[in-house]
Amino acid sequence: MTDINYLAVAVAAVAAFILSALWYAAFGRQLAELDDAYAEPGGMPAWKVVVELVRSLVVATVLAWLAVGIDITDWAGAVGLGLAAWIGFPVVLLTGSVIHENVPSKLAAIHAGDWLVKLIVVAVIVSLWR
Repeated sequence: MTDINYLAVAVAAVAAFILSALWYAAFGRQLAELDDAYAEPGGMPAWKVVVELVRSLVVATVLAWLAVGIDITDWAGAVGLGLAAWIGFPVVLLTGSVIHENVPSKLAAIHAGDWLVKLIVVAVIVSLWR
Protein backbone atom coordinates (compact mmCIF):
# COMPACT_ATOMS: atom_id res chain seq x y z
CA MET A 1 0.00 0.00 0.00
CA THR A 2 1.38 3.31 -1.02
CA ASP A 3 -0.38 5.20 1.78
CA ILE A 4 1.74 3.53 4.47
CA ASN A 5 4.32 5.84 6.01
CA TYR A 6 7.31 3.51 6.25
CA LEU A 7 9.23 5.95 8.43
CA ALA A 8 6.34 5.81 10.91
CA VAL A 9 6.45 2.00 10.71
CA ALA A 10 10.17 2.00 11.50
CA VAL A 11 9.74 4.46 14.38
CA ALA A 12 6.82 2.42 15.73
CA ALA A 13 8.89 -0.78 15.55
CA VAL A 14 11.76 0.81 17.48
CA ALA A 15 9.31 2.26 20.01
CA ALA A 16 7.75 -1.19 20.51
CA PHE A 17 11.18 -2.73 20.99
CA ILE A 18 12.21 -0.11 23.55
CA LEU A 19 8.89 -0.30 25.42
CA SER A 20 9.18 -4.09 25.62
CA ALA A 21 12.73 -3.85 26.92
CA LEU A 22 11.59 -1.43 29.62
CA TRP A 23 8.53 -3.58 30.43
CA TYR A 24 10.54 -6.76 30.87
CA ALA A 25 13.24 -4.95 32.83
CA ALA A 26 10.55 -3.68 35.22
CA PHE A 27 9.20 -7.21 35.69
CA GLY A 28 12.58 -8.95 35.70
CA ARG A 29 12.38 -10.33 39.22
CA GLN A 30 8.87 -11.67 38.76
CA LEU A 31 9.79 -13.21 35.41
CA ALA A 32 12.82 -14.96 36.90
CA GLU A 33 10.59 -16.45 39.61
CA LEU A 34 8.04 -17.67 37.06
CA ASP A 35 10.27 -19.03 34.30
CA ASP A 36 13.87 -20.25 34.32
CA ALA A 37 14.41 -18.75 30.87
CA TYR A 38 14.34 -15.30 32.50
CA ALA A 39 16.63 -16.28 35.37
CA GLU A 40 19.76 -16.54 33.23
CA PRO A 41 22.25 -13.74 33.91
CA GLY A 42 23.42 -11.41 31.19
CA GLY A 43 21.65 -9.53 28.49
CA MET A 44 19.87 -10.70 25.41
CA PRO A 45 22.14 -12.23 22.73
CA ALA A 46 22.57 -10.12 19.60
CA TRP A 47 20.62 -12.54 17.40
CA LYS A 48 17.60 -12.28 19.70
CA VAL A 49 17.75 -8.50 19.54
CA VAL A 50 17.63 -8.69 15.75
CA VAL A 51 14.73 -11.16 15.86
CA GLU A 52 12.78 -8.91 18.25
CA LEU A 53 13.36 -5.88 16.04
CA VAL A 54 12.12 -7.84 13.02
CA ARG A 55 9.06 -9.04 14.97
CA SER A 56 8.32 -5.45 15.97
CA LEU A 57 8.70 -4.35 12.36
CA VAL A 58 6.22 -7.02 11.22
CA VAL A 59 3.69 -5.96 13.87
CA ALA A 60 4.08 -2.28 12.97
CA THR A 61 3.71 -3.03 9.26
CA VAL A 62 0.54 -5.09 9.77
CA LEU A 63 -1.02 -2.44 12.02
CA ALA A 64 -0.11 0.28 9.51
CA TRP A 65 -1.70 -1.76 6.73
CA LEU A 66 -4.86 -2.19 8.81
CA ALA A 67 -4.95 1.50 9.80
CA VAL A 68 -4.70 2.56 6.16
CA GLY A 69 -7.23 -0.04 5.02
CA ILE A 70 -9.77 0.98 7.68
CA ASP A 71 -8.80 4.65 7.28
CA ILE A 72 -7.98 5.28 10.92
CA THR A 73 -6.63 8.79 11.37
CA ASP A 74 -7.65 9.80 14.91
CA TRP A 75 -6.67 8.90 18.47
CA ALA A 76 -9.86 7.01 19.29
CA GLY A 77 -9.62 4.86 16.19
CA ALA A 78 -5.91 4.19 16.75
CA VAL A 79 -6.43 3.14 20.38
CA GLY A 80 -9.41 1.04 19.29
CA LEU A 81 -7.25 -0.69 16.68
CA GLY A 82 -4.57 -1.41 19.27
CA LEU A 83 -7.12 -2.79 21.74
CA ALA A 84 -8.85 -4.91 19.10
CA ALA A 85 -5.52 -6.36 17.96
CA TRP A 86 -4.57 -7.04 21.59
CA ILE A 87 -7.81 -8.84 22.43
CA GLY A 88 -7.95 -10.71 19.12
CA PHE A 89 -4.42 -12.03 19.13
CA PRO A 90 -2.13 -11.93 22.22
CA VAL A 91 -4.98 -12.29 24.73
CA VAL A 92 -6.46 -15.24 22.87
CA LEU A 93 -3.05 -16.90 22.39
CA LEU A 94 -1.90 -16.29 25.96
CA THR A 95 -5.18 -17.55 27.40
CA GLY A 96 -4.71 -20.72 25.39
CA SER A 97 -1.20 -21.16 26.75
CA VAL A 98 -2.51 -20.85 30.32
CA ILE A 99 -5.36 -23.30 29.73
CA HIS A 100 -3.63 -25.87 27.53
CA GLU A 101 0.07 -25.60 28.37
CA ASN A 102 -0.12 -24.73 32.07
CA VAL A 103 1.73 -21.44 31.60
CA PRO A 104 1.44 -19.55 34.90
CA SER A 105 -1.28 -16.92 34.65
CA LYS A 106 1.06 -14.32 36.17
CA LEU A 107 3.58 -14.94 33.39
CA ALA A 108 0.85 -14.66 30.76
CA ALA A 109 -0.38 -11.44 32.40
CA ILE A 110 3.11 -9.91 32.19
CA HIS A 111 3.30 -10.80 28.50
CA ALA A 112 -0.25 -9.53 27.91
CA GLY A 113 0.62 -6.20 29.52
CA ASP A 114 3.63 -5.84 27.26
CA TRP A 115 1.50 -6.54 24.20
CA LEU A 116 -1.20 -4.11 25.33
CA VAL A 117 1.27 -1.25 25.70
CA LYS A 118 3.12 -1.85 22.47
CA LEU A 119 0.06 -2.53 20.30
CA ILE A 120 -1.59 0.69 21.41
CA VAL A 121 1.59 2.74 20.95
CA VAL A 122 2.32 1.21 17.55
CA ALA A 123 -1.29 1.68 16.41
CA VAL A 124 -1.24 5.32 17.48
CA ILE A 125 2.07 6.04 15.72
CA VAL A 126 1.17 4.37 12.41
CA SER A 127 -2.40 5.70 12.39
CA LEU A 128 -1.69 9.33 13.22
CA TRP A 129 1.64 9.76 11.43
CA ARG A 130 0.44 9.39 7.87
